[in-house]
Amino acid sequence: MRSVALKDRVPLGPKGPLGVLVDPMTWRAAPYLLVSVVFGLGWFVVLSFAVPTSVTLTIVWVGVPLAMATVLMWRGGAMLERRMLGAALGIRIQDPYRSRPERGVGAHIHWLVTDPATWKDLGYLLMLLPLGLVEAALSAALWVATGMSLFAPLILVIEEATGGREYVVEDWTAAWVFSVLGVAMLVLTAYCVRGMAWLHGTLAVVLLGGSEEERLRASRARGIDAAEAERRRIERDLHDGAQQRLLSVAVDLGRAQAKLDTEPEEARMLIAQAHAGTKAAIAELRNLARGIHPAILSDRGLDAALSGLAARAPIRVDVSVDLQERPPAAVESIAYFIVAEALANMAKHSAATEASVSVFRDKRGVIVDVWDNGVGGAVVTPGGGLSGLADRAATIDGVLVLHSPIGGPTIVRAELPCEW
Repeated sequence: MRSVALKDRVPLGPKGPLGVLVDPMTWRAAPYLLVSVVFGLGWFVVLSFAVPTSVTLTIVWVGVPLAMATVLMWRGGAMLERRMLGAALGIRIQDPYRSRPERGVGAHIHWLVTDPATWKDLGYLLMLLPLGLVEAALSAALWVATGMSLFAPLILVIEEATGGREYVVEDWTAAWVFSVLGVAMLVLTAYCVRGMAWLHGTLAVVLLGGSEEERLRASRARGIDAAEAERRRIERDLHDGAQQRLLSVAVDLGRAQAKLDTEPEEARMLIAQAHAGTKAAIAELRNLARGIHPAILSDRGLDAALSGLAARAPIRVDVSVDLQERPPAAVESIAYFIVAEALANMAKHSAATEASVSVFRDKRGVIVDVWDNGVGGAVVTPGGGLSGLADRAATIDGVLVLHSPIGGPTIVRAELPCEW
């Protein structure tokens, strides 16, 4: 199974004619497909002039900074296009660029020109014009035909009022027949819009999202960083919490031992104080261990552990775990923390009234689905909780997918292989 930090997938949309018509993504994709040709034309004109000019002028010194400015310009355009694709088509494409060098003009030039993502950005921006022409022409034809059929009675009324007879519908029977057909054409147009948006988004993911190998390398590097950060957190919690409590216990016991013969009452108080400190240290160690790996997960498996998470949620959460045998411990742990983070985000941000958790096994491995009916609009941000979970899943060649259009619902899916 391929492993990426966040696999950008383009949703085909809800099933059924009513679903595709009421889905906000359809109506956000429609204007994008009509106007993307304008962006494509703009970038084609600018790049057709800037690239040959800067390359030609590299024979003199002024061409080098001009060429670098041109490269930065089209990379900036690609970054803007990624944000527009997220808003219009609901796909999240992370910037795939290699890490910027700390210093040195030569190092920065090498960083720009050797990054494959730089040249994929250029290819996408140049491809935007022919692709936009096809999308705009097809979209315009479909919407015009749909509108003329759907509003045939209104057009007939206008023609009768103005005395014109240029429209093909000349009587009310035909007008209402065309209007009914217009409803069917509206559904067909909506499906065509979603299909074109899917094709456009898939191509954008390929060109603007970087290669699988680069994403794998980046996600595993982030996974290592996350593991190191977690190690430092545990070390800090032990040092500032349990270690200090146990040190205090040792001091109290030492003082009690010194006073045991001369001041037995005070020694008894110190022993009682040390006893309380020991219990507090044990509780703190237990909480720390639960954050690393819940005991119920080791003892009773995913079903019981996830049911415990659902019971603590502020709304009703249905849990379904269909596993014939327990998966490896690493898969169980990652699945548990994915559900925990998803439910925590739901409680904080989604305003959901209903949620569900489903875990099952198929040929790809263990599949974890977390669904809620909240307001949607969730995004994966670098350094955020979902990004960290995606990196954690990538350490075992797993994939995390987020689909959260504005208006909801939100679906977090993890595909976790049991062999890696």
